[in-house]
Amino acid sequence: MGKLQKILLFGFLIVIAGFIYLEATKPMPINWYPSYNKEDKIPYGTLVLYNLLEDAFQDELKDIAQPPFEKLQDSLQDGNYIFINDQIIFDEAEQDKMLDWVSKGNSVFIASNYIGENLLDTLKLKKNTAVLISKIGTEPLLNLVNTNLKSTIPFHIKRDLRVSYFEEIDTLNQTVLGVTQVYNDTLKITKPLVNFIKAPVGEGAFYIHTQPEVFTNYFLLIDENADYAQHALSYINNGKDLLWDRHYKSGKRVNLSPLYILFSNKYLKWAYYFVLIGTFLFVLFEGKRKQRSIPIVNPLTNKTYEYTRTISGMYLDKKENHLIAQKQIALFFEFIRTRLRVPTEHINSRFFNAVASRTGNDMETTKNLFTFIEKVQHQQQTSQEELIKLYKEITAYKKNIDGRI
Repeated sequence: MGKLQKILLFGFLIVIAGFIYLEATKPMPINWYPSYNKEDKIPYGTLVLYNLLEDAFQDELKDIAQPPFEKLQDSLQDGNYIFINDQIIFDEAEQDKMLDWVSKGNSVFIASNYIGENLLDTLKLKKNTAVLISKIGTEPLLNLVNTNLKSTIPFHIKRDLRVSYFEEIDTLNQTVLGVTQVYNDTLKITKPLVNFIKAPVGEGAFYIHTQPEVFTNYFLLIDENADYAQHALSYINNGKDLLWDRHYKSGKRVNLSPLYILFSNKYLKWAYYFVLIGTFLFVLFEGKRKQRSIPIVNPLTNKTYEYTRTISGMYLDKKENHLIAQKQIALFFEFIRTRLRVPTEHINSRFFNAVASRTGNDMETTKNLFTFIEKVQHQQQTSQEELIKLYKEITAYKKNIDGRI
Protein backbone atom coordinates (compact mmCIF):
# COMPACT_ATOMS: atom_id res chain seq x y z
CA MET A 1 0.00 0.00 0.00
CA GLY A 2 1.49 3.34 -1.07
CA LYS A 3 1.89 6.43 1.12
CA LEU A 4 -0.97 8.25 -0.60
CA GLN A 5 -3.31 5.31 -0.10
CA LYS A 6 -2.42 5.15 3.60
CA ILE A 7 -3.21 8.85 4.00
CA LEU A 8 -6.52 8.42 2.19
CA LEU A 9 -7.39 5.37 4.29
CA PHE A 10 -6.54 7.19 7.54
CA GLY A 11 -8.61 10.22 6.53
CA PHE A 12 -11.50 8.00 5.50
CA LEU A 13 -11.45 6.18 8.84
CA ILE A 14 -11.42 9.51 10.71
CA VAL A 15 -14.49 10.67 8.77
CA ILE A 16 -16.29 7.38 9.38
CA ALA A 17 -15.47 7.49 13.10
CA GLY A 18 -16.79 11.04 13.32
CA PHE A 19 -19.95 10.06 11.49
CA ILE A 20 -20.53 7.09 13.79
CA TYR A 21 -20.02 9.26 16.88
CA LEU A 22 -22.46 11.91 15.68
CA GLU A 23 -25.00 9.30 14.63
CA ALA A 24 -24.77 7.41 17.92
CA THR A 25 -25.03 10.50 20.14
CA LYS A 26 -27.67 12.51 18.31
CA PRO A 27 -31.10 12.62 20.00
CA MET A 28 -33.77 10.35 18.61
CA PRO A 29 -36.44 12.23 16.58
CA ILE A 30 -39.98 12.16 17.94
CA ASN A 31 -42.04 9.40 16.37
CA TRP A 32 -45.53 10.75 15.61
CA TYR A 33 -46.81 7.51 14.10
CA PRO A 34 -50.41 6.84 15.30
CA SER A 35 -49.82 3.34 16.65
CA TYR A 36 -52.42 3.37 19.49
CA ASN A 37 -50.51 0.41 20.90
CA LYS A 38 -50.57 -0.11 24.67
CA GLU A 39 -46.85 -0.92 24.68
CA ASP A 40 -45.74 2.28 22.89
CA LYS A 41 -44.35 5.29 24.73
CA ILE A 42 -44.49 7.46 21.60
CA PRO A 43 -46.97 10.40 21.58
CA TYR A 44 -49.73 8.47 19.83
CA GLY A 45 -49.32 5.27 21.82
CA THR A 46 -51.77 4.28 24.58
CA LEU A 47 -49.36 3.11 27.29
CA VAL A 48 -50.55 5.78 29.76
CA LEU A 49 -54.25 5.01 29.25
CA TYR A 50 -53.72 1.27 29.55
CA ASN A 51 -51.75 1.70 32.79
CA LEU A 52 -54.54 3.88 34.22
CA LEU A 53 -57.14 1.27 33.31
CA GLU A 54 -54.96 -1.50 34.72
CA ASP A 55 -54.66 0.33 38.05
CA ALA A 56 -58.39 1.04 38.19
CA PHE A 57 -59.83 -2.27 36.98
CA GLN A 58 -57.01 -4.79 37.61
CA ASP A 59 -58.39 -8.28 36.88
CA GLU A 60 -61.41 -6.88 35.01
CA LEU A 61 -59.15 -5.61 32.19
CA LYS A 62 -58.60 -8.28 29.52
CA ASP A 63 -56.23 -8.13 26.53
CA ILE A 64 -57.89 -9.39 23.34
CA ALA A 65 -55.44 -10.09 20.51
CA GLN A 66 -57.80 -12.20 18.38
CA PRO A 67 -60.30 -10.68 15.90
CA PRO A 68 -63.66 -9.70 17.45
CA PHE A 69 -65.46 -12.25 15.28
CA GLU A 70 -63.52 -15.08 16.95
CA LYS A 71 -63.78 -13.58 20.43
CA LEU A 72 -67.54 -13.05 20.23
CA GLN A 73 -68.20 -16.66 19.24
CA ASP A 74 -68.52 -17.09 23.00
CA SER A 75 -71.60 -14.88 23.18
CA LEU A 76 -72.17 -15.78 26.84
CA GLN A 77 -69.30 -13.55 28.01
CA ASP A 78 -70.49 -10.10 29.10
CA GLY A 79 -68.26 -7.06 28.88
CA ASN A 80 -67.33 -3.69 27.41
CA TYR A 81 -65.26 -3.93 24.22
CA ILE A 82 -62.84 -0.99 23.72
CA PHE A 83 -61.54 -0.12 20.23
CA ILE A 84 -59.10 2.81 19.91
CA ASN A 85 -57.33 3.27 16.58
CA ASP A 86 -57.01 5.61 13.62
CA GLN A 87 -59.51 3.49 11.69
CA ILE A 88 -62.00 0.80 12.72
CA ILE A 89 -63.66 -1.10 9.87
CA PHE A 90 -65.51 -4.35 10.66
CA ASP A 91 -66.44 -6.79 7.92
CA GLU A 92 -70.10 -7.69 7.55
CA ALA A 93 -70.00 -10.98 9.47
CA GLU A 94 -68.00 -9.44 12.31
CA GLN A 95 -70.35 -6.47 12.51
CA ASP A 96 -73.43 -8.71 12.69
CA LYS A 97 -71.82 -10.73 15.47
CA MET A 98 -71.00 -7.53 17.37
CA LEU A 99 -74.51 -6.06 16.97
CA ASP A 100 -75.98 -9.30 18.32
CA TRP A 101 -73.55 -9.25 21.27
CA VAL A 102 -74.36 -5.62 22.11
CA SER A 103 -78.11 -6.23 21.91
CA LYS A 104 -77.76 -8.70 24.81
CA GLY A 105 -76.73 -5.93 27.23
CA ASN A 106 -73.07 -5.35 26.40
CA SER A 107 -71.24 -2.20 25.30
CA VAL A 108 -68.76 -1.32 22.56
CA PHE A 109 -66.61 1.81 22.90
CA ILE A 110 -65.06 3.02 19.61
CA ALA A 111 -62.68 5.97 19.29
CA SER A 112 -61.56 6.40 15.70
CA ASN A 113 -61.08 8.94 12.92
CA TYR A 114 -62.33 6.53 10.27
CA ILE A 115 -65.25 4.20 10.97
CA GLY A 116 -66.64 1.67 8.50
CA GLU A 117 -69.54 2.94 6.40
CA ASN A 118 -71.56 -0.23 7.07
CA LEU A 119 -71.59 0.40 10.81
CA LEU A 120 -72.39 4.10 10.34
CA ASP A 121 -75.31 3.27 8.03
CA THR A 122 -76.62 0.63 10.43
CA LEU A 123 -76.60 3.11 13.32
CA LYS A 124 -78.04 5.90 11.09
CA LEU A 125 -74.94 8.06 11.44
CA LYS A 126 -73.13 10.33 9.00
CA LYS A 127 -69.65 11.76 9.62
CA ASN A 128 -67.94 14.85 8.29
CA THR A 129 -64.75 16.85 8.83
CA ALA A 130 -64.69 20.38 10.24
CA VAL A 131 -62.56 23.10 8.66
CA LEU A 132 -62.15 26.86 9.02
CA ILE A 133 -61.53 28.75 5.80
CA SER A 134 -59.74 31.45 7.82
CA LYS A 135 -57.19 28.98 9.25
CA ILE A 136 -54.82 26.61 7.49
CA GLY A 137 -54.51 24.11 10.38
CA THR A 138 -57.26 22.46 12.42
CA GLU A 139 -56.65 21.99 16.16
CA PRO A 140 -59.48 20.21 18.04
CA LEU A 141 -61.31 21.86 20.91
CA LEU A 142 -63.60 19.45 22.78
CA ASN A 143 -65.69 18.90 25.89
CA LEU A 144 -68.38 16.64 27.34
CA VAL A 145 -72.00 17.83 27.65
CA ASN A 146 -73.03 16.23 30.94
CA THR A 147 -72.93 19.01 33.55
CA ASN A 148 -71.36 16.63 36.08
CA LEU A 149 -68.57 15.64 33.68
CA LYS A 150 -67.88 18.68 31.48
CA SER A 151 -64.94 20.97 32.16
CA THR A 152 -65.34 24.72 32.69
CA ILE A 153 -62.65 25.23 30.02
CA PRO A 154 -62.76 23.01 26.91
CA PHE A 155 -59.83 20.69 26.27
CA HIS A 156 -57.47 21.80 23.50
CA ILE A 157 -55.21 19.49 21.44
CA LYS A 158 -52.38 21.68 20.17
CA ARG A 159 -51.75 19.64 17.05
CA ASP A 160 -52.98 19.98 13.48
CA LEU A 161 -55.40 17.03 13.43
CA ARG A 162 -58.48 15.87 11.57
CA VAL A 163 -61.53 17.25 13.45
CA SER A 164 -64.31 14.76 12.72
CA TYR A 165 -67.90 15.07 13.87
CA PHE A 166 -71.32 13.50 13.36
CA GLU A 167 -73.25 15.45 10.76
CA GLU A 168 -76.36 13.32 11.25
CA ILE A 169 -77.50 11.13 14.16
CA ASP A 170 -80.71 9.38 15.16
CA THR A 171 -81.94 12.10 17.52
CA LEU A 172 -84.92 10.03 18.70
CA ASN A 173 -82.84 7.15 20.05
CA GLN A 174 -79.26 8.37 20.40
CA THR A 175 -77.70 10.62 23.03
CA VAL A 176 -75.09 13.33 22.53
CA LEU A 177 -72.27 12.90 25.06
CA GLY A 178 -69.57 15.23 23.73
CA VAL A 179 -68.97 18.10 21.33
CA THR A 180 -66.04 19.53 19.40
CA GLN A 181 -65.00 22.54 17.34
CA VAL A 182 -61.96 23.73 15.42
CA TYR A 183 -59.85 25.95 17.70
CA ASN A 184 -60.31 29.58 16.64
CA ASP A 185 -57.91 31.44 18.96
CA THR A 186 -60.29 31.21 21.91
CA LEU A 187 -60.98 28.44 24.44
CA LYS A 188 -64.74 28.55 23.90
CA ILE A 189 -66.96 26.19 21.95
CA THR A 190 -69.35 28.61 20.25
CA LYS A 191 -70.50 26.33 17.43
CA PRO A 192 -70.58 22.82 18.95
CA LEU A 193 -70.33 19.80 16.66
CA VAL A 194 -71.23 16.34 17.96
CA ASN A 195 -68.18 14.07 18.32
CA PHE A 196 -69.25 11.58 21.04
CA ILE A 197 -72.57 9.72 21.14
CA LYS A 198 -74.37 6.82 22.73
CA ALA A 199 -76.22 4.64 20.19
CA PRO A 200 -78.45 2.05 21.92
CA VAL A 201 -78.81 -1.37 20.29
CA GLY A 202 -81.23 -3.70 22.06
CA GLU A 203 -80.27 -3.84 25.74
CA GLY A 204 -76.73 -2.54 25.10
CA ALA A 205 -75.13 0.40 23.33
CA PHE A 206 -72.31 1.63 21.11
CA TYR A 207 -70.31 4.57 22.45
CA ILE A 208 -68.59 6.23 19.49
CA HIS A 209 -65.96 8.99 19.70
CA THR A 210 -64.45 10.62 16.60
CA GLN A 211 -61.16 11.88 18.15
CA PRO A 212 -58.98 8.91 19.22
CA GLU A 213 -56.00 11.22 19.94
CA VAL A 214 -57.59 12.22 23.28
CA PHE A 215 -56.79 8.74 24.60
CA THR A 216 -53.09 8.81 23.65
CA ASN A 217 -49.98 9.52 25.72
CA TYR A 218 -49.54 12.96 24.13
CA PHE A 219 -52.95 14.21 25.29
CA LEU A 220 -53.17 12.48 28.68
CA LEU A 221 -49.83 13.79 29.98
CA ILE A 222 -50.71 17.48 29.50
CA ASP A 223 -52.29 19.41 32.41
CA GLU A 224 -55.59 17.88 33.54
CA ASN A 225 -56.39 16.22 30.22
CA ALA A 226 -56.58 12.78 31.83
CA ASP A 227 -59.90 13.89 33.36
CA TYR A 228 -61.47 14.01 29.90
CA ALA A 229 -60.54 10.42 29.07
CA GLN A 230 -61.61 9.24 32.53
CA HIS A 231 -65.02 10.91 32.24
CA ALA A 232 -65.55 9.69 28.66
CA LEU A 233 -64.82 6.09 29.68
CA SER A 234 -66.98 6.39 32.80
CA TYR A 235 -70.01 5.61 30.62
CA ILE A 236 -68.85 1.98 30.35
CA ASN A 237 -67.81 1.60 33.99
CA ASN A 238 -70.58 -0.83 34.90
CA GLY A 239 -68.71 -3.58 36.74
CA LYS A 240 -68.28 -5.78 33.68
CA ASP A 241 -64.96 -6.86 32.16
CA LEU A 242 -63.14 -4.38 29.93
CA LEU A 243 -62.06 -6.10 26.70
CA TRP A 244 -59.08 -4.14 25.32
CA ASP A 245 -58.77 -4.75 21.58
CA ARG A 246 -55.24 -5.38 20.26
CA HIS A 247 -56.29 -6.66 16.83
CA TYR A 248 -57.35 -3.36 15.25
CA LYS A 249 -54.14 -1.44 15.92
CA SER A 250 -52.07 0.52 13.39
CA GLY A 251 -48.98 -0.16 15.50
CA LYS A 252 -49.55 -3.90 15.86
CA ARG A 253 -46.15 -5.62 16.04
CA VAL A 254 -46.19 -8.13 13.21
CA ASN A 255 -43.02 -7.26 11.27
CA LEU A 256 -40.65 -10.21 11.62
CA SER A 257 -38.44 -9.61 8.57
CA PRO A 258 -34.67 -10.15 9.14
CA LEU A 259 -33.83 -6.52 8.32
CA TYR A 260 -36.47 -5.23 10.75
CA ILE A 261 -34.99 -7.34 13.57
CA LEU A 262 -31.48 -6.26 12.54
CA PHE A 263 -32.21 -2.53 12.58
CA SER A 264 -34.36 -2.62 15.71
CA ASN A 265 -31.25 -3.54 17.74
CA LYS A 266 -28.71 -0.73 18.04
CA TYR A 267 -25.67 -3.02 18.25
CA LEU A 268 -26.71 -5.28 15.38
CA LYS A 269 -27.38 -2.20 13.27
CA TRP A 270 -23.86 -0.83 13.82
CA ALA A 271 -22.33 -4.26 13.22
CA TYR A 272 -24.15 -4.28 9.90
CA TYR A 273 -22.75 -0.83 9.09
CA PHE A 274 -19.20 -1.97 9.92
CA VAL A 275 -19.59 -4.96 7.59
CA LEU A 276 -20.65 -2.59 4.82
CA ILE A 277 -17.70 -0.28 5.55
CA GLY A 278 -15.27 -3.20 5.56
CA THR A 279 -16.65 -4.45 2.26
CA PHE A 280 -16.28 -0.97 0.78
CA LEU A 281 -12.66 -0.70 1.94
CA PHE A 282 -11.84 -4.13 0.52
CA VAL A 283 -13.31 -3.21 -2.85
CA LEU A 284 -11.54 0.17 -2.77
CA PHE A 285 -8.02 -1.09 -2.03
CA GLU A 286 -7.99 -4.78 -3.01
CA GLY A 287 -10.45 -5.02 -5.83
CA LYS A 288 -9.07 -2.02 -7.69
CA ARG A 289 -6.15 -3.97 -9.24
CA LYS A 290 -8.31 -6.88 -10.39
CA GLN A 291 -11.27 -4.93 -11.64
CA ARG A 292 -11.48 -3.90 -15.24
CA SER A 293 -12.44 -0.35 -16.06
CA ILE A 294 -16.16 0.21 -16.28
CA PRO A 295 -17.29 2.08 -19.37
CA ILE A 296 -19.01 5.39 -18.77
CA VAL A 297 -22.67 5.40 -19.71
CA ASN A 298 -24.01 8.87 -20.28
CA PRO A 299 -27.42 9.49 -18.67
CA LEU A 300 -30.41 10.09 -20.89
CA THR A 301 -30.93 13.73 -21.78
CA ASN A 302 -33.91 15.43 -20.14
CA LYS A 303 -36.17 16.42 -23.02
CA THR A 304 -38.98 17.88 -20.88
CA TYR A 305 -38.13 21.49 -21.74
CA GLU A 306 -37.98 20.78 -25.49
CA TYR A 307 -41.26 18.86 -25.32
CA THR A 308 -42.98 21.72 -23.50
CA ARG A 309 -41.71 24.23 -26.06
CA THR A 310 -42.95 22.03 -28.91
CA ILE A 311 -46.47 21.71 -27.47
CA SER A 312 -46.71 25.43 -26.66
CA GLY A 313 -45.45 26.24 -30.15
CA MET A 314 -48.25 24.16 -31.64
CA TYR A 315 -50.84 26.20 -29.74
CA LEU A 316 -49.19 29.49 -30.74
CA ASP A 317 -48.89 28.51 -34.39
CA LYS A 318 -52.60 27.69 -34.51
CA LYS A 319 -53.36 30.97 -32.65
CA GLU A 320 -55.48 29.10 -30.12
CA ASN A 321 -55.33 31.99 -27.66
CA HIS A 322 -58.57 31.05 -25.95
CA LEU A 323 -57.41 27.48 -25.24
CA ILE A 324 -54.09 28.77 -23.86
CA ALA A 325 -56.00 31.20 -21.62
CA GLN A 326 -58.22 28.38 -20.30
CA LYS A 327 -55.15 26.26 -19.48
CA GLN A 328 -53.55 29.21 -17.69
CA ILE A 329 -56.70 29.83 -15.62
CA ALA A 330 -56.97 26.13 -14.73
CA LEU A 331 -53.35 26.11 -13.51
CA PHE A 332 -53.98 29.25 -11.44
CA PHE A 333 -57.06 27.68 -9.80
CA GLU A 334 -55.09 24.49 -9.08
CA PHE A 335 -52.44 26.69 -7.43
CA ILE A 336 -55.14 28.28 -5.22
CA ARG A 337 -56.49 24.89 -4.15
CA THR A 338 -53.17 23.18 -3.43
CA ARG A 339 -50.93 26.03 -2.28
CA LEU A 340 -53.44 28.33 -0.58
CA ARG A 341 -55.80 25.52 0.49
CA VAL A 342 -58.85 27.49 -0.62
CA PRO A 343 -61.67 25.63 -2.47
CA THR A 344 -62.62 27.10 -5.86
CA GLU A 345 -66.11 25.67 -6.29
CA HIS A 346 -67.81 28.92 -5.31
CA ILE A 347 -66.33 32.28 -6.36
CA ASN A 348 -67.92 34.67 -3.87
CA SER A 349 -67.03 37.25 -1.22
CA ARG A 350 -65.78 34.59 1.21
CA PHE A 351 -63.53 33.22 -1.53
CA PHE A 352 -62.17 36.72 -2.29
CA ASN A 353 -61.46 37.36 1.42
CA ALA A 354 -59.64 34.04 1.83
CA VAL A 355 -57.49 34.44 -1.30
CA ALA A 356 -56.69 38.10 -0.63
CA SER A 357 -55.68 37.48 3.01
CA ARG A 358 -53.42 34.55 2.08
CA THR A 359 -51.67 36.31 -0.79
CA GLY A 360 -51.21 39.79 0.66
CA ASN A 361 -53.19 41.45 -2.12
CA ASP A 362 -55.99 43.93 -1.48
CA MET A 363 -59.65 43.14 -2.07
CA GLU A 364 -60.00 45.45 -5.09
CA THR A 365 -57.07 43.84 -6.92
CA THR A 366 -58.46 40.39 -6.13
CA LYS A 367 -61.96 41.18 -7.40
CA ASN A 368 -60.62 42.84 -10.56
CA LEU A 369 -58.46 39.80 -11.37
CA PHE A 370 -61.26 37.26 -10.93
CA THR A 371 -63.74 39.48 -12.80
CA PHE A 372 -61.34 39.50 -15.75
CA ILE A 373 -60.81 35.72 -15.42
CA GLU A 374 -64.60 35.16 -15.46
CA LYS A 375 -64.89 37.32 -18.59
CA VAL A 376 -62.19 35.28 -20.38
CA GLN A 377 -63.79 32.00 -19.30
CA HIS A 378 -67.20 32.83 -20.73
CA GLN A 379 -66.22 34.49 -24.00
CA GLN A 380 -65.90 32.50 -27.22
CA GLN A 381 -62.60 33.97 -28.43
CA THR A 382 -59.58 35.51 -26.70
CA SER A 383 -57.37 38.06 -28.39
CA GLN A 384 -53.60 38.07 -28.12
CA GLU A 385 -53.75 41.29 -26.09
CA GLU A 386 -56.18 39.71 -23.61
CA LEU A 387 -53.97 36.62 -23.33
CA ILE A 388 -50.91 38.76 -22.54
CA LYS A 389 -52.91 40.81 -20.04
CA LEU A 390 -54.15 37.64 -18.31
CA TYR A 391 -50.60 36.28 -18.00
CA LYS A 392 -49.24 39.56 -16.60
CA GLU A 393 -52.05 40.02 -14.06
CA ILE A 394 -51.79 36.45 -12.71
CA THR A 395 -47.99 36.72 -12.49
CA ALA A 396 -48.18 40.07 -10.68
CA TYR A 397 -50.83 38.74 -8.30
CA LYS A 398 -48.70 35.73 -7.28
CA LYS A 399 -45.59 37.82 -6.53
CA ASN A 400 -46.89 38.80 -3.06
CA ILE A 401 -47.35 35.19 -1.95
CA ASP A 402 -43.75 34.18 -1.13
CA GLY A 403 -43.17 34.40 2.61
CA ARG A 404 -46.86 34.00 3.47
CA ILE A 405 -47.47 30.33 2.75
